[in-house]
Amino acid sequence: MTTVFDFSAEDAKGDNVALENFRGKVLLIVNTASKCGFTPQYEGLQKLFDEKREKGFVVLAFPSNDFMGQEPGTPEEIRTFCTERYAVEFPLFEKVRTQAGDGQSPVYALLGRSTGALPAWNFAKYLVGR
Repeated sequence: MTTVFDFSAEDAKGDNVALENFRGKVLLIVNTASKCGFTPQYEGLQKLFDEKREKGFVVLAFPSNDFMGQEPGTPEEIRTFCTERYAVEFPLFEKVRTQAGDGQSPVYALLGRSTGALPAWNFAKYLVGR
């Protein structure tokens, strides 16, 4: 059976990250956007990460431009925005396509098959793990 831990994804710095590195942790996978009314959720996500990371909790942010073009930036622009505006320290990945079709992220394809639902908007969350 395929799990999210079987995939890898490029982070916002362009490095390939094996999601296997997060096996045994609780993952909160979130599709994010910098120009959305929900963007201030970055602050709460960082706070949650700070409070729970010692217990094996990790937020994995996957920026997406799927909804009304609300994530137009380059990976560098997105990373700079997140770190300077919200002091994000949790893993931030390259921009992905969350919706079904050509170019859909394999992580989101699996999440959609496993839960029966793909994100309906930015900042949809999937809890994976323990």
